[in-house]
Amino acid sequence: MSTGRKKVLLKVIILGDSGVGKTSLMNQYVNRKFSGQYKATIGADFLTKEVLVDDRLVTMQIWDTAGQERFQSLGVAFYRGADCCVLAYDVNNSKTFEHVDQWRDEFLVQASPRDPDEFPFVLLGNKVDIEESKRMVSPKRAMAWCQSKGNAPYFETSAKEAINVDQAFQTIARNALSRETDVDIDFPDTINIPSGNQAHDPGCAC
Repeated sequence: MSTGRKKVLLKVIILGDSGVGKTSLMNQYVNRKFSGQYKATIGADFLTKEVLVDDRLVTMQIWDTAGQERFQSLGVAFYRGADCCVLAYDVNNSKTFEHVDQWRDEFLVQASPRDPDEFPFVLLGNKVDIEESKRMVSPKRAMAWCQSKGNAPYFETSAKEAINVDQAFQTIARNALSRETDVDIDFPDTINIPSGNQAHDPGCAC
């Protein structure tokens, strides 16, 4: 009996204030590219990437959403069905860190996950490539926040220098996949549907 390969699509949402580097993180991870020019995301955009997680091939669909409040009403459609939510802030801007709670709360309201207490969040403190003297949010403060939220994973990243980006998304994929185990479906590689009035394929007469 052949067991078909499990095909899993993981939907990941990146939330955070405008300008914290959500688009740059996604582009660095998926395309290995970084642009120094800032362009605000209008509404939402997504990229997909196939990744191997513990010997399983999964497709990550990463949604980058607008950080501006006027687009937040679009949330419901984008958040629904998410398997993991990434909360991003800029380590050099304490306001963006203070807003992380609001983004988390809004996600839980809009996405209405079945098990809000268990839903996987990952916190990313971006722009660590900027000189240390400009840093406004310490790792200790960020980790304390994560501990208060059920020990959510935390990574300090730089989309510009590609610091910890791969490691962060590997953890994001693993955490998203942990939710999928409840609803895993085995897809056989080929599905034969017998039909009473099926015509014989002339190519089979050997």
